[in-house]
Amino acid sequence: MSKVKPVIDFELLSKIDVRVGEILKVEDIKKSDKMIKLTVSFGSFERCILVGMKKEREDPTEVVGKQALFIVNLAPKKMFGEVSEGMLFDIGYEDGIIPVLAQPEKPVPNGTRAG
Repeated sequence: MSKVKPVIDFELLSKIDVRVGEILKVEDIKKSDKMIKLTVSFGSFERCILVGMKKEREDPTEVVGKQALFIVNLAPKKMFGEVSEGMLFDIGYEDGIIPVLAQPEKPVPNGTRAG
């Protein structure tokens, strides 16, 4: 098992905006062998978020309609000619296993904050 990361204070943690979003659409990014583009609804707004799950799933479109956790207040980042406006919170990538979505145990309104 991996070591626990260094301690941070609560103020730093409270700056991260983690919300539940519903994945509406999955699009291939042809210029990349890893990245796909998700269109995600957070209730009052939508975001395009690039994620490296192309090789992690036989059919990345299987996540359409699912809710998952996303960080929505990261600075936008341009990759492969597309702009990513957040980050998917997944489980497993850092530990070298095929990642799975971090999901609420039951449906909640899109845009609901975690924490």
